[in-house]
Amino acid sequence: MTLNAGAPPEHNTPADLALGFLTGAVIGASLTAFIGGCVVERATLIVTGLVLPSVHGLVLFLATLPRRAREAAVVPRTALAVIESLEAVGGETSDVPVRFELSVAPDDAPAFRVEIRQDVNLVELPDYRPRGVVVVEYPPDRPWKTRIVKRPTPQWEERAAVAQVDSVPGPAMKSETPGGCFSGLLTLLGLLLGTAAVLLLFRADLFDAHEGESGAPKPSVSSSSSATTVTSATGTVALGPGQSMLDGGELRRAVESLTQGADERQALTVFVQDRLLTVVFSRTGVKSAGFDPRSLPYDRVPGLVEEARTTLGVESPQSRQLTAEGVTGSLTLRIVVTGSGGRGSLEADGQGNVSRRSGK
Repeated sequence: MTLNAGAPPEHNTPADLALGFLTGAVIGASLTAFIGGCVVERATLIVTGLVLPSVHGLVLFLATLPRRAREAAVVPRTALAVIESLEAVGGETSDVPVRFELSVAPDDAPAFRVEIRQDVNLVELPDYRPRGVVVVEYPPDRPWKTRIVKRPTPQWEERAAVAQVDSVPGPAMKSETPGGCFSGLLTLLGLLLGTAAVLLLFRADLFDAHEGESGAPKPSVSSSSSATTVTSATGTVALGPGQSMLDGGELRRAVESLTQGADERQALTVFVQDRLLTVVFSRTGVKSAGFDPRSLPYDRVPGLVEEARTTLGVESPQSRQLTAEGVTGSLTLRIVVTGSGGRGSLEADGQGNVSRRSGK
């Protein structure tokens, strides 16, 4: 009589597929968090990368603890088996993985045929040959976990030396069943989604970590269209792409964003490029020449720049800049236009009246 029940479990059950997906997600998330945290020097990401696989392993250990306890409580059964075939399947060390196909004949249970893989030392490999009888152990409820006993008791060793075991017909149960391509694809999908989740949740830490230099003052005002920085000595406003300080009211708004709450603050120099404003302030508490940056003739600035661009004889103007200075006590505006044909400059007073033009 042969054993017909008790086939080994498949790896494509919903629980195994879900576990493979979750494991892939944990691997992807933890590696991305740890490597990203090391690169941008964020302790939160590094800790997440270390804690996540530990928590996953602990949960998996606790979830499988009852099953492993039940399996450990089962007393293994000892029996004789005949080697139907054996094949070394690799290995570069002293222990060689060998695939055995065995016909197992228990004393008080149906015989069965099983295929197993077990490491065998090179020195002991000649002791195993087809049609040789060996002593095996297996859990009664999981016969596919049969193992050859390398050092049996003297009683079983004597029985194996004289016993004759018949072959069991039919296909052999296998101790290892492949998970299939779908299981591997599901694990890969989990890995990719875990990576994407970390990049999404921690995008601010990962992509904005080096936005400013270490120790530099943080912007007091920032948005998708401009960034403003104010210190005790200077203030800057940088506009986004497609914008210009010469746009209607843009220069006035930029200057006012640097002087909020500082009514008495004087400026020594105001430097304006197409998308950048820089104001150099006089030192607080020190009496020196300067001017109120809010007193600039804003309405006249676009016209002065256009006049400099068209009347100074500069061919193909490529850049323009405005400098307002009050170090000497009176406000002076200087507009410089540079192009392929040279450079020209225009000077005006605090009311926007042109006082001098020059071109090269």
